[in-house]
Parts: sequence; C-alpha cells; structure tokens
Amino acid sequence: MRNVSDVLTKLKKREIVKLLEEGKRVDGRSPDAYRSISIRAGVAENADGSAEVTLGETRVIAGVKIEAGEPFPDFPDAGALIVSAQFLPLASPTFKGGRPGEEAVILARIIDRALRSSQAIDLKQLCIEPGKRVFSVFIDVCALNHGGNLIDASMMAALAALMNTKVRDYEVKDGEIVYKSTYKPLPLRGFPLVVTVQKIGKHLVVDPCLDEEMGGDAYISIGIDENKHICTVQKS
Repeated sequence: MRNVSDVLTKLKKREIVKLLEEGKRVDGRSPDAYRSISIRAGVAENADGSAEVTLGETRVIAGVKIEAGEPFPDFPDAGALIVSAQFLPLASPTFKGGRPGEEAVILARIIDRALRSSQAIDLKQLCIEPGKRVFSVFIDVCALNHGGNLIDASMMAALAALMNTKVRDYEVKDGEIVYKSTYKPLPLRGFPLVVTVQKIGKHLVVDPCLDEEMGGDAYISIGIDENKHICTVQKS
C-alpha cells in the first residue's frame, strides 16, 4: 500500500506546478518575490546580541554570546566563530528533540561559511593576547516555526543579531582581563545574505514556502555579500 503522505505530496506538487505554469504560486506571489519580512533586534536580554526574523510563516531567533577563551591553533591572533542551529520540536511535527539533525547542521554550516568567506566579522580585532586569549563569537540559531526557507530566515536572524551585538570594553592587568562598564559594537565589515531558489518541475521560485519545499525537486542557496561576491553555495 502506498504511503499516504507520499500520495498527498505528489498531488500537492501537481497543483503547485499547474499554478506555476499559469505564472502563479500557491500564496499568490510571483516566482521571484519574497514573502513579507519582519526583523526585531534585541529580543533576548541575556544575550550579547539577538534578533528575531519572521519570513512569511517562518520564525527564527538568533542569539550571540561573546566569551574569552583560547584561540584556534591555526589562527593564534584572531577571534573564533562558532555557529550552531537547532530545530525545536515546537517548530514542526517533523522536528525531533535531542541532538541537532543533519538539516540543522547543514544550516549552521551555510551561515558559518557565509560569514567567514565574506569576512563579515573582523576577527583580528577580537584578539586579546596573541596565542593566548581571544574573544569567541557564539551564534545560536533556533527555528520557532517552520513555514519554509529556514536557511534565508536564519541567515537574516544571525546577521541582525551580530549587528545588535555589543562587546564590553576591557583592559589586561597583571595577566587578567578587567572588564569596564562601557560597550562597543562588534567589529563588522561585511553583511552577507543568502537567497534560496527551489526547483519544482521545470520551474524556479525564490523563497519557497513549506508546500513548495515539500513538492520541490531540489534547491540551491547562494550567499552574496554587499559587493555582490558569492561567499557560499549549498545545493540539495
């Protein structure tokens, strides 16, 4: 007996393809149009920077923490960047609790590559003592509701959270870090964004909603910085 969900997916794909052949989409957009975007910064008071992005029905929150630690051996005079992603069970019936799944790991890697390749953060400025101590930038992305295209929404949330991040001023006395009461912005010098295109039959659509993702054949996500340089590519 054929799986009911597979049958429903095929029927949904036929409907989506039929609409695309008429130049329409399931939510009335044109093939190259994004859904409405809303960005709120500073949504998590305990984070050093945070932002929530709503992209259509998709909601994502990102938080940033700045912590002092040891540098990576191959970058002794530069701060560290660590990106992680989690798809919470409340976001979709298909998401499970526990360790991040493959999709969450891929999403984190896309954000990480986009930020590194575009040199969005001046990590050299986050060095405290070369070879000894640097500031590490931890970015945590959580999906709150999966309405399609988590990749683009997560990249927006991560970038908005970084723009909202403040780093405490400090000085080193007798080998110890002494923090001051003043803050400064995170040293940013690039602003990459990711655009995802879904292939459905012979048609291509930007910013796929959940129905289009489920009925799609493949996607490609391309990261581009403000100078129109490609900084990451992911296809599936």
